[in-house]
Amino acid sequence: MLCRGIRGATTVPANTREAILEATRELLTAMVEANGVRTEDIASAFFTTTPDLTAEFPAVAAREMGWTHVALMCGHEMSVPGSLPMCLRVLLHVNTDKSQGEIVHVYLRGARALRPEFGFGG
Repeated sequence: MLCRGIRGATTVPANTREAILEATRELLTAMVEANGVRTEDIASAFFTTTPDLTAEFPAVAAREMGWTHVALMCGHEMSVPGSLPMCLRVLLHVNTDKSQGEIVHVYLRGARALRPEFGFGG
């Protein structure tokens, strides 16, 4: 088994605890389902938010989903002029037999504009 990275991003409609957790759960669920990942195969997850999202740590949603033994970390994205606001990103490191070409990266909501080739879901 190799360790592979799976990227995902979404936008959050409001800087509230509920909105951040709901968007995080939606994104993580889509990433796990699209790649057939089992929780025990997730080595770590690194979450970032744009500086306008401060009401909650996205990692809280992962813990609530049962990711109790997964190493989690949160941080802020660089504040680059013209970048997508209200954006939550995640990089999962997973143990898998899949090749890089078989990995499905997931970009939801307004974040589809970041990587249109990886647009996924609603």
